[in-house]
Amino acid sequence: MTVTTDPARPAPPSPGAAGDGSLAEFGYPQELRRRMGRYASFAAGFSFISVLTTVFQFFSLGYSFGGPGFFWTWPVVLVGQLLVAACFAELAARMPIAGAIYQWASRLGTPAFGWYAGWIMVIGRIVVVAAAALALQVVLPAVWPGFQLVGGDPSPTTTSGAANAAVLGLVLLALTTLLNVLDNRALSAVNTVGVTAEIAGVALIVTLLATHAERDPGITLHTGGQGGLIASLLVGSFTAAYVLIGFESASEMSEETVNPRRTAPRTTLSALTTSGVCGGLLLLGGLLAAPSLTDGRLATEGLGYVLTSTLGDGLGRVLLADVALAICAATLAIQTSATRMLYSMARDGVLPRSARLARVPARTGMPGTAAVVVGVCAGLLLLLNLASPQAFLAIGTTCIAMVYLAYAMVTGPMLVRRLRGEWPPAADGERDELGRPLFSLGRWGLPVNALAVGYGLLMTVNLSWPRAEVYDPEGGHWYFQWFTVLVVGATVATGAAYRWYHRRRGAGQASKEDSPVLV
Repeated sequence: MTVTTDPARPAPPSPGAAGDGSLAEFGYPQELRRRMGRYASFAAGFSFISVLTTVFQFFSLGYSFGGPGFFWTWPVVLVGQLLVAACFAELAARMPIAGAIYQWASRLGTPAFGWYAGWIMVIGRIVVVAAAALALQVVLPAVWPGFQLVGGDPSPTTTSGAANAAVLGLVLLALTTLLNVLDNRALSAVNTVGVTAEIAGVALIVTLLATHAERDPGITLHTGGQGGLIASLLVGSFTAAYVLIGFESASEMSEETVNPRRTAPRTTLSALTTSGVCGGLLLLGGLLAAPSLTDGRLATEGLGYVLTSTLGDGLGRVLLADVALAICAATLAIQTSATRMLYSMARDGVLPRSARLARVPARTGMPGTAAVVVGVCAGLLLLLNLASPQAFLAIGTTCIAMVYLAYAMVTGPMLVRRLRGEWPPAADGERDELGRPLFSLGRWGLPVNALAVGYGLLMTVNLSWPRAEVYDPEGGHWYFQWFTVLVVGATVATGAAYRWYHRRRGAGQASKEDSPVLV
C-alpha cells in the first residue's frame, strides 16, 4: 500500500453499508481470521481488565494511602470509565476496525492527531504488558516458595523480589508471545479458559471472604492511610484506575469477531460492568475479612495476605494459583491488544518498518512480527525492575496515565463533533448484522461525552502528578518521581521527531521522483 506520512482522512462508513463487518468500506482487506464469537469477544475485554490480576497487584497501594476508605474510589472510577465505555460502544458499532483508538481518533479528528493517539496507546500498552507480567511476583512465591528463583525476600518492594519479578515476567512474556504468533483459535481458547477460571475464582473468593468477615461494612467510612483526606483518596484511586482499563479490547478484536457491529459494543460494556462488580466485591471482602487493619501487612502484602491468613495455607494457595492463571491470561490479552494496535498503524504505513510489522502470514492469520516487537519491548521494560524495586510502581502508574490520555484523545474530538452537530454521522441509518439499529446514546450522548472528557483529563493529571511520597518515598531517585511525565514527554517527542524526519525525507524523495512517499 502506498501511503503518505499524513494520509487523507479515511472516509466514514457509507450510508448504504450493509453493516456486515466487512472492511472493504474502510479500504482494508480482510487479513485476520474472523472466528471469535460473543464470549470470546467478552473474554478479550475481561481478560485485559482482569480484576484478580490487578486488584491483587494494587490493593496494597490503595490501602496504604487511603486506608479502608479507599474502597469508595472504586465506584467513582467505575462510573467515570462507564462514561468513556459508552462513547466507545457507539464508535465500535460504526467503525469495527482493529487499532480502535488510532482509527477512531483519526476519523473523528485528523490523521496526525490520530497518529499521536495511536502512538501513545501503543507505548502505553507495551508498558501495561510489562506491568501485568510483573504481577506474577505478587502470587507465585506465595503459592510455592520454589518460585522465588532470585534471593529470599518475595516482596516486590525489595531488591530480590523485584529481580525475581523480572525473571518470572520474562518467562511469561516468552509464552504469551508464542501464542500471539501461532493462531487466534489457540489464543481465544486460552483467553476463554482464563476468563472462566477467573470468574469462578472471584465468586469463590468473595463468598469465602464474606463468611470470614471480622467487621461490618461501616469500616469503609474510615480513611487512615497517609496524608490528608483528599490527597490520600486521590492516590487510593490508583487501584481502581489501574484495574478498570482495557475494556475496549473487544473493539480491538473487531476484525476477528463475527457480527462485530452488534457484538463489540455490548461486550465492551459488559466486560467493564462485570469487572467493576467483581472488583468492588473483592475489595470489600478483603477489608472485611483481613485479620488486622493496623498491623501493616495489608498495606504491604495486600489480598494475598488476607487469603492465606484467613482461609488457611492450603485453600489460600489454591486460590492464589487461580490468580496466577488470571495473570497469565491478562498478560496474553493485553499483548494481543497492543499487537492489533501496532498492526493497524503499520497497515497504514505510518510506523518504522511498516511493511514488516503489518505482515500477516496466510498460514496463521496473525501479525506475528508485531507480536514479537511488543513482547521484546515489554521484556526490556522488565529489566528496569533489576535497577530498583520502585520501578514496579513507576511502570504501573505510567501505563495507566498513557492509556487515560489516549482515551481522552478519542472522547475529546468526539465531543467536538457533537457540539458541531456532526455526530451521529449521516450514515447513522445503518443497521447491525441482525438488522437492528446500531448502539446509540441518543439524547444522552452530549452530557455523557462531556463528562467522559472531563473525567479522563482530571484522572490523567492525577496519575501523572509527580508526588515524591508515592514515586520516590526513599528519596534520591528524581527520575522515578517524574517517571510518568518523562515517559509521556519522551513518547510525544520521539513521535514528533519521527514524523519530522519522514516529512523531510518524503519532501526530498517527492522532489526527485515526483511520487508518493512510502513510510
